[in-house]
Amino acid sequence: MATLLIVEDDIDTNEAVCEYLQDAGHHTISAFDGDEAITLFSENKIDLVVLDIMLPTITGLAVLNSIRKTSQVPVLMLTAMEDEQTQAASFDGQADDYMTKPFSMVILGKRITALLRRSNPAEKVDVWTYGDLTVNFSGYSAHDASGELEVTAKELDLLKLLVEHQGLVLSRTQILDGV
Repeated sequence: MATLLIVEDDIDTNEAVCEYLQDAGHHTISAFDGDEAITLFSENKIDLVVLDIMLPTITGLAVLNSIRKTSQVPVLMLTAMEDEQTQAASFDGQADDYMTKPFSMVILGKRITALLRRSNPAEKVDVWTYGDLTVNFSGYSAHDASGELEVTAKELDLLKLLVEHQGLVLSRTQILDGV
C-alpha cells in the first residue's frame, strides 16, 4: 500500500509499530536515530513518516524541519512528550498529526490511513479504457467493439469508484457511501 518511515529509537516500540503496519499492508522502513531518519528519507520514496521527538543524534523536530525543506509528505509525531509547547512546536514545524505515548495501535493505524487518504486523493477519472471497452463516466455511456452497451447510472458510478480506488480494498460502507 504505502511506504512508511518509522523513526523510533526504542527497538521494541519500533518493531511493534512496523509489525502492526505491515500486517495492515504497508511497507515499513525503520530508523533509530535522527541522522539515519534523514538519510533513509532522502534515499527512499516515503509516503508518510511516523516520528518520535526524543531521538539520539538529532531531535525529531530537527528531522521534521529537514523533511519540510524538500517535501510535504505527511508526518505524524509519536512521542511521550505531552506538553503544550512541544505539541505547538511540532505543528509550527508543519507536523500533520500528533499522538502521545502510550498509544493504541488501532488508533495509530486509523490516523495513518486518514493522513494517507488526505495526502493522496483518488485520481478522478472521466473516460476509462480497458481493452476494447471504453466508458465515459460523465456521459454515462459505455461501448466496446460491438457498439453501445446498456448500463445503468449506478453501475457506472460503482465502476468509477472502483477505478478511482484501483489497488485498494474498499469496505461495504465505503462502497455504499461512494455510490
